[in-house]
Amino acid sequence: MGKKGKKEKKGRGAEKTAKTAAKMEKKVSKRSRKEEEDLEALLAHFQALDATKTQVVETPCPPPSPRLHASLSAHPDRDELILFGGEYFNGQKTSVYNELYTYNIRKDAWTKVEIPNPPPRRCAHQAVVVPQGGGQLWIFGGEFASPDGEQFYHYKDLWVLHLATKTWEQVRATGGPSGRSGHRMVAWKRQLILFGGFHESTRDYIYYNDVYAFDLDTFTWSRLCPSGTGPTPRSGCQMSVTPQGSIVIYGGYSKQRVKKDVDRGTQHSDMFLLQPVDGREGKWGWTRINPAGAKPTPRSGFSVAVTPNHQTLLFGGVCDEEEEESLEGDFLNDLHFYDATRNRWFAGQLKGPKSEKRKRRRGRKAEPEGADKQERGGAGAQEPPEVVREVVAEDGTVVTIKQVLATPVPAGQPQSEEEDSPDEAGGPVVEPGPRSNAMLAVKHGRLYLYGGMFEAGDRQVTLGDLYCLDLHKMQEWTALVEADPGELGWRGDAPQVGAGAPRKRLCPICP
Repeated sequence: MGKKGKKEKKGRGAEKTAKTAAKMEKKVSKRSRKEEEDLEALLAHFQALDATKTQVVETPCPPPSPRLHASLSAHPDRDELILFGGEYFNGQKTSVYNELYTYNIRKDAWTKVEIPNPPPRRCAHQAVVVPQGGGQLWIFGGEFASPDGEQFYHYKDLWVLHLATKTWEQVRATGGPSGRSGHRMVAWKRQLILFGGFHESTRDYIYYNDVYAFDLDTFTWSRLCPSGTGPTPRSGCQMSVTPQGSIVIYGGYSKQRVKKDVDRGTQHSDMFLLQPVDGREGKWGWTRINPAGAKPTPRSGFSVAVTPNHQTLLFGGVCDEEEEESLEGDFLNDLHFYDATRNRWFAGQLKGPKSEKRKRRRGRKAEPEGADKQERGGAGAQEPPEVVREVVAEDGTVVTIKQVLATPVPAGQPQSEEEDSPDEAGGPVVEPGPRSNAMLAVKHGRLYLYGGMFEAGDRQVTLGDLYCLDLHKMQEWTALVEADPGELGWRGDAPQVGAGAPRKRLCPICP
């Protein structure tokens, strides 16, 4: 009897938790409805402007303006990248975009593509490319922020861009996810699988851990109810498909109210597998896993891509330290790889130019046996020197950028004739600076990284640079578009971290 009573009590507790969550969602929905009604007039104005576009116009252009929370996708057939949406905050005004750009990889050229009837302006949405129908770009959700950054409209619409015909189509299917931002979505067989995200109004917020599937053949939504214990509600997590056909969820961010007007954020570092049970596609189950290897440090706002050998790549992010009235973070630019086949993390280490590689080989002769070279990441080696460079934005703001120099040859070590001369070696290493919420895409074995943001004191610096890394060679980054100091303007007098701060509000997440 005692055990039975405990089970019944546990069941009632779970039921109470579900009711509390439903009550909170209803409360958030009621308060946010008024805000979203206020924004609908502004959105209607923008949509009226979009309605004047009656034909497809492709215009060669310079690189897009700096932004974050956009989507960057690789075209399934062409040597192109597709950039859509995003936001920019200059300290006074938040701008949200629905611009569409393509980047021709072979020609190193950008084109602005204006297509009639596009989705409304948004950021923190999800975009997934599938090959069928000549190539399709599917977009779900995201949000629009008012210019003052105080009100948010969360979308629950689904759009598809037909790449072959360059036409937008809104797919109206019932039973889908509620409006949200910071969710994650992947293509799994002939379905789109969506997980998590959050919805926020001025005073309330809610995070999700629900799972939905959209069938690309029948154009229907279904909510999945996986068995087992899954991830807690969160946004901005890693979501990718493994070679075995499972879906992996890692990390993310959520916050909860600890007392009136005080929230506490959590940077998650747990990992789960979502997979069909007994090979049946209609029934799913959660399994928590604990990978070995060099795990990433806890962080949020990291960016994710999938490599040619089906490993999941994680770049950068920010490790935050939150106090009641402040938020400070260390921005990162490191690389990590998750190998699902081995259930193991690896730190991404660049080999550098060939001359640098020869120097490192000679320097490793005295290393102890049994050292794990893949995961150690150069532990115990001499720290490379840094060069601090200052750039002045158009408003007079001085932004400090640190660059790491190549490791010098130890004193007394002979230099072979094959190696570069001292004048040629030891120059600044080209690499993207530390940042969160960058956009990643992989095409032909090369990783492309665009934009993102970091903070300089109380100012947010939004980036518009573009880098490339050959994932087969793993030697060095190439800067395709460097940051323009003239575009790093900041017009706010108050610190950026506040009610309308994209980083603190969204996850700090990344789209």
